[in-house]
Amino acid sequence: MGVLAFDAWAAHSANRGRVERSMPISALSGSTIGVDAAYYLEGHAKEPLLSALGGFPLALESSIIREISDWQAVGITLHFVFNGLDNAINDDPFRPSLTSARAIALAFDTYDRYQPSQAIELFRKSGTPTSAALSGFLKGVLHKHGLPFTVAPYSALAQLAYFEKHSRRFIDAIYGPSELFLYGVGKVITRTNFVYQPYVDPKLGNIKNSSHFIADQSDVHWMDKQACLEELGRISPDLFIDSLLLAGSKALGPFPAFKEKGYTIRDVVNLVASYGRSVVNLCNQYPEDKQVPRAVFLNYLDQFKRALTGIRHHVAITSEGDIEALNKGTAPSDLHDCVGQRLPEELNLYLSRGMVQPRVLNWLASGTILVPAPYDGGDSPIYQNLVRIQLEPMRQQALSLLADSIHRYYQRKEITTKYWFDMSYEAKFNIKNHLLPSPKESLSTWNVKEDAMLSRRESIGDIPLGSLSFALRSLQDVGFAKATITPRSKDGQEILRRREVICANAIWRFLQLRGYIDGQHQLTAWGKVLDHVLSGLGHSSERERSALLAVELLRLDLLKADTMFSSYSGAPFRGNDIDKRNCMLISRVACLGRVVHQPVGYSGPLSRHLLAYHAIIAAVQTALRDLLEMSVVTMFLEGYVDRDRDDWMEIALALPLFDEDSCALGVVMLTYLDEFSMRPDPTSEATRVEMRECAQGWVKHCDFDASQRHAFQLWDVIYNAVKQANADGIAVEEVQMWDDVDQWLSQRR
Repeated sequence: MGVLAFDAWAAHSANRGRVERSMPISALSGSTIGVDAAYYLEGHAKEPLLSALGGFPLALESSIIREISDWQAVGITLHFVFNGLDNAINDDPFRPSLTSARAIALAFDTYDRYQPSQAIELFRKSGTPTSAALSGFLKGVLHKHGLPFTVAPYSALAQLAYFEKHSRRFIDAIYGPSELFLYGVGKVITRTNFVYQPYVDPKLGNIKNSSHFIADQSDVHWMDKQACLEELGRISPDLFIDSLLLAGSKALGPFPAFKEKGYTIRDVVNLVASYGRSVVNLCNQYPEDKQVPRAVFLNYLDQFKRALTGIRHHVAITSEGDIEALNKGTAPSDLHDCVGQRLPEELNLYLSRGMVQPRVLNWLASGTILVPAPYDGGDSPIYQNLVRIQLEPMRQQALSLLADSIHRYYQRKEITTKYWFDMSYEAKFNIKNHLLPSPKESLSTWNVKEDAMLSRRESIGDIPLGSLSFALRSLQDVGFAKATITPRSKDGQEILRRREVICANAIWRFLQLRGYIDGQHQLTAWGKVLDHVLSGLGHSSERERSALLAVELLRLDLLKADTMFSSYSGAPFRGNDIDKRNCMLISRVACLGRVVHQPVGYSGPLSRHLLAYHAIIAAVQTALRDLLEMSVVTMFLEGYVDRDRDDWMEIALALPLFDEDSCALGVVMLTYLDEFSMRPDPTSEATRVEMRECAQGWVKHCDFDASQRHAFQLWDVIYNAVKQANADGIAVEEVQMWDDVDQWLSQRR
């Protein structure tokens, strides 16, 4: 993000060459550059329709790897650093998500008025997805290609500053935002200008659809702190830092008097200077009015002091692997109020290696769960009920698992949940007293060894050992299920070492918490339904994700054809009510799958209605993934697992629900099936052939036939699961409707 007022000043043409400078990229050959991952994602996640579809980007991985290869081609190594726990001082935590949701709503309104170019630009500027939402995606990409990264305890900027200033010079330069000047960094690379030349076939002389990197013409742009001080009037470093903070950034919001009007960094410098270069004087003496009373300025002064203290004593991972504050000898005793509550260093290890995301750890450290607005705005009562009521038990279980494995202080902590749609409402619960018996106690009988798993695998076929499919299929054998009851011996026993064995035990624990396995390690009725869906879809991580989410949505009564989002555009609108209902249900099922698409940005029809349904899927997936991560973290914290290892990220990737898909496949199927109702004979073979031929042109770069086959397979397997659940005595609403929809679809396939 950077300090926007400062960035605008630095980019101004009058200051180019004095504040912002450039140099050939070759000048950095042989160096290691530390990269702020959040800043990098903000500048590279440029698929404009990503905020209209949700999920992970389609083209970002290939563009990231290509650019990193270009850096490497000139002898430069990149080391990415991600943000850890949240330590920002934010008195309005829901503002970013609400602002983005309003921008996306405006973009859809523009799209509905048949102004695609303007709509695309609005989607691009909506501010979603955030860098935090894409951090897991980038970690996976970097790990897949063998590229190093670190997750900081708190701020990535603080960690990068530590790396650069250390006597061993872990990095030679930093690529990141202007906020780095707050941490004492002297020079910051802020952007790159890479030049590419189209590739010409030497034999045919024609230009191919590719290009190659021209290193000699490429450069990097950087800013020098000392030059900034000179250009701003030879100000002191302290005045510079105070002015950057008051100008507004992620570390602290802007000075209250600036919030509703335009200002420059010079305005901020001059204002602070006019009050004796003292922010204390400024907040105490600045004229108040009805809109901004004195209390607001005094509250801001407190936030400023905390932000400044957090920067002066920022926390980082040291060269010895410890978590320490800068100048800890002079740090105040209440430093935790400025940088955040400190968690056990073992948890910081799992965080720094990418095995666990910071979300649940943030909840425990801050004592607050913040539920922000989804991309569509979350106006539906169904979505609000989902995040407030239906998903709350999973959040509480995840927190309980974590807290029960660390210091008792956390076990007695009160947690407050806040929602963007009702900021006056706060749900509170005490971890220790809320869940009895505790989830940790109920899972103590899962400690299955590798030999038993390998023996069982021989009898069930070629199913990956640490997969969701193996966890369920293996328990079909009653004898094996009984043998998995393996409480920990008081005399100690062999710890688990192999990654697949660890993942299998974590998944079994998760499945018991979700009610797919009972206390005797037998499959429940819903466990049998999930196993049936997995059998039909396959065992890849993508298919397991679809299967688990489908069954969870059935259990939550959310996989249905009800209107849900009556005020949103993009629902089926052709044909009679039955046609619309059927198209809606099939499209929602398709939202659980992945469109087959080339690695380029999406270009095709959109649906705010299905974006809202994707928000439901994403919320359920996030809650499930949090519970999965805490299941495996608990095993490490309790000593069930060998900690002397380096496959932390492999464990994260091996657990289900790491990737998030968009609603693109649902939109493609909705558009396709809705068009049938415009034809005079929608069920004829001629119409089907015509529709398949037309459909490929609706979405560029999409393999429509492969996508359609995947969507129909999803439908078939989930429809059969609904029938099985009904036959097994599980109440699934409107089973006859599913039969009718399947019959309707069979006439259009």
